[in-house]
Amino acid sequence: MKTITGVAILLSLAVGLEAQRPWGRMGGGRGGSALGNAPLAKDEAEKRILDAAAQVDRVMSVPPEDGRMIRLLTEAIGARHAVEIGTSTGYSGLWFALALRKTGGKLTTHEIDPGRAATARESFRKAGVDGIVTLVEGDAHETIKKLTGPIDIIFIDADKEGYRDYLVRLLPLLRPGGLILAHNVGSRGENPEYVDAVTKDPQLDTLLLTSQMTVTLKKR
Repeated sequence: MKTITGVAILLSLAVGLEAQRPWGRMGGGRGGSALGNAPLAKDEAEKRILDAAAQVDRVMSVPPEDGRMIRLLTEAIGARHAVEIGTSTGYSGLWFALALRKTGGKLTTHEIDPGRAATARESFRKAGVDGIVTLVEGDAHETIKKLTGPIDIIFIDADKEGYRDYLVRLLPLLRPGGLILAHNVGSRGENPEYVDAVTKDPQLDTLLLTSQMTVTLKKR
């Protein structure tokens, strides 16, 4: 059984996941909220972001429960610098923004498709978070070379064959105690190079928190 941080324990309980099993014989969680409740806006600014998220055309985006996990983890670690690979239409970026507006942080998000990037920019504008989100258009394998650290949390949801390359390039910029989230990695068979990279490195600890989302801790 893999070790798990206190934050992750709370989150796994909150989203009603099944007990986790080691890589190679992991079943994956049920996903969703334990209570099935919709997120409740604490203030008008949060309501504006949630309303904008509800209007997003979720093209190749995470499901709502994984978006909520992004927000919970980002806010729980007090992230100031978040990096996303694969903006799509901005849905997951809005969940980042819900947390970052409270932590005083900013999101740098990368998208290769101009049409999706334009839609995302409009989503961020509607939500009133365009001031804390920088959207970079182009091939992220190239554009991330301009990033500087420290980075607190990274979310990878782009070309699956590129996951390991993103990891190799960004891991040195991630602060100790920082997190890497990767979507669409439900089993080793889906992305063996990435899974091997995050489970066989002694400086990392990785587990599957939902049926599609892995969370990796860079140890202190």
